[in-house]
Amino acid sequence: MEGFTDSVAEVNGQRIAHSIGGAGPAVLLLHGFPQTRAMWRQVAPRLAEHFTVVTADLRGYGASSKPRGAEHYSFREMGRDQLALMTGLGFDRFHLVGHDRGGRTAHRIALDEPSRLLSLTVMDIVPTHHLFANLSREVAASYYHWFFLAQPQPFPETLILADPDYFFESCLLGWGGAKLSDFDAGQLAAYREAWRDPATVGAMCDDYRAALRIDFDLDAADLGCRVDAPSLVLYGDTGAMARAYDVPATWADRLSAMQAAAVPGGHFFIDTNPDATAAALLGFLMSDRAQSIGGMP
Repeated sequence: MEGFTDSVAEVNGQRIAHSIGGAGPAVLLLHGFPQTRAMWRQVAPRLAEHFTVVTADLRGYGASSKPRGAEHYSFREMGRDQLALMTGLGFDRFHLVGHDRGGRTAHRIALDEPSRLLSLTVMDIVPTHHLFANLSREVAASYYHWFFLAQPQPFPETLILADPDYFFESCLLGWGGAKLSDFDAGQLAAYREAWRDPATVGAMCDDYRAALRIDFDLDAADLGCRVDAPSLVLYGDTGAMARAYDVPATWADRLSAMQAAAVPGGHFFIDTNPDATAAALLGFLMSDRAQSIGGMP
């Protein structure tokens, strides 16, 4: 991205690839499955007009390190990477924005280290515990990949690697009306380069194995905890989550100071509707409450 510097940090025993640009209060942007930090290419520069913006590859994704084993991929461990990254970059507190797996990592960070956050934004997810505990057949059919990827290795890895573009592009198109032509060609090329790597495929499977084996129990232990930081719930108005749930209602007892808004598009509205995404984020991050907490002039 123009105006951004790419780097790799050695933090929490991992190598975390990231890009940084802009000036002002810090905003950390976390991508989801099956993408990389390239997802933010059309959004991050707009935020960087007002903020210092950091985009990072989650462990297991993009150019970050890829340890094997589900025990390495709880959202708590993935969150520790990002907390250590921001500490190393000199940001004690920051705004946190996450989509999909990045959103789940962001929620776990907010539960584990609430004092670090100026605000929290989660994009097109319902809480992990809620999804598992209240699974409907509609959601199971749409989000079958949660259970396919979580199967013991090397079963899902072997099938996916037979044609990774076919599998992962079916994911991009399967969760709310999109066409491949809706995705920026450069971003799509970055996704393909990443998911054609067998190590990335194995890591993504371990990510989903961890959700079943580790994250559900961690979230169950924290069901009574609320995030007090100003929070924004964004979701695609035609996505699978919006069709299956009242998305804001699933967060109402978990976020004390919540706003919510639908963005035109499906699950990948950041890619397919970057203008509306950037506008929604800026409207929230520059709101009176977020500014006062973030120390903006």
